[in-house]
Amino acid sequence: MKSIVVGTAGHIDHGKSALVLALTGTDPDRLKEEKARGITIDLGFAHQEIGGVQLAFVDVPGHERFVKNMLAGVGGIDLVVLVVAADESVMPQTREHFDICRLLHVPAGLVALTKSDLVDADTLEVARLEIRDLVAGSFLEGAPIVPVSARTGQGLDDFRAALLEASLRAGDRAVQSVSRLPIDRVFSMKGFGTVVTGTLVAGRIRTDDEFVAAPGSRRVKVRGVQVHGQRRDEAIAGQRAAVNLSGVEVSDLQRGQTLVTPDAFEETRLADAVVDVIAGAKPLRHGARVRFHQGTAEILGRVALIGPLREKGIPEIAPGSRAFVRLRLETPAVLGRGDRYILRTYSPPATIAGGLILDPRPPRTAIRSRAALARAQSLLFDPAVEDRAAAEQRAAAVMVDDAGQAGFALTALVSRVGVDPRSLDARVDRLVAAGQAMRAGDVLVAPAIATRLKEAIVATLTAHHRAQPLSEGIPREELREHLYGRGHPQVFERVLADLGGAGTIAARERVALASHRVELSPEEDRARAAIERAYRDAGFKPPDAATIAAEAGIAPAVADRVMKLLLRQKVLVRLDVLVFHDEALRRLKAEVAGLKSAGAVARIDVATFKERFGVTRKFAIPLLEYLDRERVTRRMGETRVVL
Repeated sequence: MKSIVVGTAGHIDHGKSALVLALTGTDPDRLKEEKARGITIDLGFAHQEIGGVQLAFVDVPGHERFVKNMLAGVGGIDLVVLVVAADESVMPQTREHFDICRLLHVPAGLVALTKSDLVDADTLEVARLEIRDLVAGSFLEGAPIVPVSARTGQGLDDFRAALLEASLRAGDRAVQSVSRLPIDRVFSMKGFGTVVTGTLVAGRIRTDDEFVAAPGSRRVKVRGVQVHGQRRDEAIAGQRAAVNLSGVEVSDLQRGQTLVTPDAFEETRLADAVVDVIAGAKPLRHGARVRFHQGTAEILGRVALIGPLREKGIPEIAPGSRAFVRLRLETPAVLGRGDRYILRTYSPPATIAGGLILDPRPPRTAIRSRAALARAQSLLFDPAVEDRAAAEQRAAAVMVDDAGQAGFALTALVSRVGVDPRSLDARVDRLVAAGQAMRAGDVLVAPAIATRLKEAIVATLTAHHRAQPLSEGIPREELREHLYGRGHPQVFERVLADLGGAGTIAARERVALASHRVELSPEEDRARAAIERAYRDAGFKPPDAATIAAEAGIAPAVADRVMKLLLRQKVLVRLDVLVFHDEALRRLKAEVAGLKSAGAVARIDVATFKERFGVTRKFAIPLLEYLDRERVTRRMGETRVVL
């Protein structure tokens, strides 16, 4: 059965709650104070099936003091019923509520001309004309205006028919997506515990699912789900649901939080957006403190205009104009690209603007520039008419460019771009195929950055080989720190792999050009032979390199280059401050291992070692510690056991 969430809107005492009661038999005014004062203060809820469509009604308060409560309920509706009393016609809150619905791009609706039994035909027609004038050029232009009386029942059948027709035209929600339920009520039920309610704007909620209550990091588990008062296995997008939660107390949750799929959203205090200022409002000034409404949340923040300054003084957005802004919020919010929001003045509160979130976590860069304005313009899209996949790809390409060397995490395609996690790989493949990104493990990077890094690696290695022809290359980590220290390591490794696959470089512990060969000059070749022979002949009592160089008549600089080469090639091995020939160390390991006869435990101490191998303590200690590291021996007090 199709489910539609219907919201009421209109001035105080124009009969919104009475109409819902007449349609559903449920009084949406649930608070004692509401019944005592005869006005709606907070959100009320009811449901009714009409013509095979399940309608969930969200009744909102009409008093100007409670517009923030109205906003908490209207954000998730599919259809609005604009309620106008025939005896008073269009009033201030009629206009404000209508402006809110228009700014939120509520997709469809109709008008209930209530209390029609209290006026004559001429008055009814005047009210109808004023309503048509109000909605001209909006989503309600041409919508049915149905005279109705909740008291007498007059026109209710016609209204039900018009409501059903409008409901059948309403689109479906994104069921196959990450789940998101803005919380509008939190209470405790005896025998059940903590219960939250809200309109599921995306995804689905099943029993035993785990969610995060955000802002915040508290994880909760679903114990049960009800839709329209009936226990269900799941609730899907477009339905109002009551969700019984475990792992959380009523005091831990509040209106304004959202149940979301874990890891699908990131909290933010910064967002780039497009804003439309209402024609009759005051100009929206740069730096103005505002009340930001999105979903069921109300957050204080400030508005900063994006783009270069054009005039002296404080820049502002004129009434009836559109601009791009950066929203700086005072407390964290859970936002997604494409979210609709409302701005109200800080004091006294009045609705002045609304718009669309373009980037829920923009980079902290300067915004008063042409480049920042161009970026915002490139992120602009119209969800009603633009292909979603194309808009997502364009946004992803912009954000990958923004990320620079740090790379753009694949998970951010879900939290910032709004990509369905199930189509993540397909989106990445499209970006790569279009030349807008290169994938490196878990991140994306702009191809231009990878190209520059490849060029820098080749140029650096070329210069290194020219300056140090005996070097076998630059240590891998040293090369990364030098060329890509602030970049993502996976990008660096991907570039090395690409260069290696193309036969340009050889990358192991050291990185070198594939064409590089260590070629010794005659002097270096003579020095190599002399140094290696001296260490081989010295065995376990090697001299220092300076002595060898002096005795062989080798220049110190040449000796230093050759020593480094032999150490890199592991012909020579450094133990602490001493250097030994690898052949001597291999012979030592074999001789010590041979001390252990079958079934016997062989032990050796420093004195025995010195006597057996004819060395002093200077050589014995580093050699014994080397044997420990190589797991030939294990130190046990003052002796060592041969393993």
